[in-house]
Amino acid sequence: MIAIRTAAPDDVPLILDLVRELAVYEREPDAVVATEAMLHDALFARRVAESLIAELDGRPVGFALFFHNFSTWTGKPGIYLEDLYVTPGARGAGAGKALLRHLAGIALDRDCGRFEWAVLDWNTPAIDFYRAMGAQAMEEWTVQRVTGDALVALAGR
Repeated sequence: MIAIRTAAPDDVPLILDLVRELAVYEREPDAVVATEAMLHDALFARRVAESLIAELDGRPVGFALFFHNFSTWTGKPGIYLEDLYVTPGARGAGAGKALLRHLAGIALDRDCGRFEWAVLDWNTPAIDFYRAMGAQAMEEWTVQRVTGDALVALAGR
């Protein structure tokens, strides 16, 4: 049976392990620079993000990490799903679906106008899964990002 629970501070090592597994799956195994201390600070000290843990028969098999954004067009907050990951051995057992449904419920409970996320264009299993759950692609939109030295330069520092 799949159960979804809110992550606790003791889950930080698990969350980081799952983030690293996700990075391997997304073909970026060396891209994770987050540490347990950084995740703990973001999730439990500053509370700029939240995380859920999916358990199958009492053992963790996945997670979702999300935060609030805001839409000036709807005048409401939204939920942005940063990461959703289910371990390979648990795929097909309903953990991903349970995480998305739980997050949709949080969005409704918090009067959010949107629930959105990005997916890599080559990840057809995920895209197919999201379409089956009712998600729609934002075909006319592209994600823009500034990091590292470019971020420092943009800030004029």
